[in-house]
Amino acid sequence: MRMGWRRGMLWALAALVAVSLAAPGAARGAAGPKVAFIYVGPVGDAGWTFQWDQARRYLAQHVPGVQTSYVESVPETADVARVENDFIAKGFSVIFATAFGYQNFTIDVARRHPNVTFVGIGPAIKLAPNVSTVYGKLWEGRYLTGIVAGKMTRANVIGFVAAHPITTVVAGVNAFALGVRSVNPSAKVKVVWTGTWYDPPKEKQAAQSLLDAGADVIAQHQDTPSALLAAAEAGKWGIGSESNMQRFAPKAYLTGTTWTWGPLVEKIVKASETHAWASQDYYGNLRDGVVGLGPLNPAVPAAVRAQVAEKKRAIESGRLEIFTGPLRDQTGKVRVPAGHTMSLKEILTFDWLVEGVEGKSPK
Repeated sequence: MRMGWRRGMLWALAALVAVSLAAPGAARGAAGPKVAFIYVGPVGDAGWTFQWDQARRYLAQHVPGVQTSYVESVPETADVARVENDFIAKGFSVIFATAFGYQNFTIDVARRHPNVTFVGIGPAIKLAPNVSTVYGKLWEGRYLTGIVAGKMTRANVIGFVAAHPITTVVAGVNAFALGVRSVNPSAKVKVVWTGTWYDPPKEKQAAQSLLDAGADVIAQHQDTPSALLAAAEAGKWGIGSESNMQRFAPKAYLTGTTWTWGPLVEKIVKASETHAWASQDYYGNLRDGVVGLGPLNPAVPAAVRAQVAEKKRAIESGRLEIFTGPLRDQTGKVRVPAGHTMSLKEILTFDWLVEGVEGKSPK
């Protein structure tokens, strides 16, 4: 099953959009910089890892003489330190450790190798002079996909297959629900947590449970199109995540959030050669292209398309702040008072779900 899935996902597509970021200092290999990537899933997942490997390929095309390598399916355990040390022994001087759970192990390795640059996935638990983290305000895209879901549902029941209940995933679920209810206050969002990033059967089973509960749109924060495929097989709508998953279920795919890492990775590596970098916890967004939106299904009405486009412009310009009060939690308690806009720091402490979401609290 796992190998068959991997082969089946290798042909997923991804868009690459320009972004900017300064980056760490590093040494060069004989022919150019040596850059390593460590992946939590297989390259063929068609989602998170696939998008990061697209960035590696983009780097190889845009930085003369660069040497790249990767190891896939590395768990969020001490195994990552072993892989990092192996890369360092082979002369790699920039390492992208592309999973949130790698951070603590990476910090320990980084302390012993101050001349190696490490880039992890935020939010940062801890930084060091040679360690940075990157992520994006994915919740901006989630809000837009929520608008589409809220307009396209007929049952007013929307399912969300979520991975781990870390703050950034919770923020995405909440933003999606706020997008849904901004256009359809009668709709509810049912969330199921899988506790995994890459587990196609479990993701599909979770989606099926939501379909059985009456959902006619299935959204997701998972690394594969499994939830989308479950929706397609049931004749319902699906919303993708991580990459453009339209080709896996073109009739069911409404839209989805996407990541674009290539230009960002290029800037990091190029700046590493001139030491033009300072350690930071960096967040891309819709405006700089790190976060994107997949194509809209032809079935989405023109009026909805126009609404999504207008809200996207409003988010990019700062006119629309998604997490502005009053915001209530599942019990109806006001968590964000009227007139207050949550800061990035506050968003990164999300441990509660907004009103209109049904399912277990991430606590």
